[in-house]
Amino acid sequence: MPVQTESNHLGDWLKYEEDNLYSRDEVTVISGQNLATGTVVGVITASGKVTQLAPGASDGSQNAAGVLLRAVDASAADKPGVIIARHAICSDNGLVWPGSITGPQKTAAISQLKALGILVREGA
Repeated sequence: MPVQTESNHLGDWLKYEEDNLYSRDEVTVISGQNLATGTVVGVITASGKVTQLAPGASDGSQNAAGVLLRAVDASAADKPGVIIARHAICSDNGLVWPGSITGPQKTAAISQLKALGILVREGA
């Protein structure tokens, strides 16, 4: 029997958010990427658009600015999206990090999220 892999769902990583959509912000995901729900994102300072967190960058995207609420396929063009930007609790098991992120970079990003009021809990 072939193995089937199910992708992440919102409930896999978002455990709490503030009422009345307070935790959410509308954003524009920059083209050239297909991001899954739970992707930790940074904001490119020059454009204000979001991209997957890029710890080695120097354009603003090296700083964690939130977590993508729903998957966005911006492969061909910029697309609208929504991020969790404040007052939330996330499970570390469901967050999507860059493949090349190091332990210290991940720790720094989790601290940046905490400063926004987004708590990352182990195994929650």
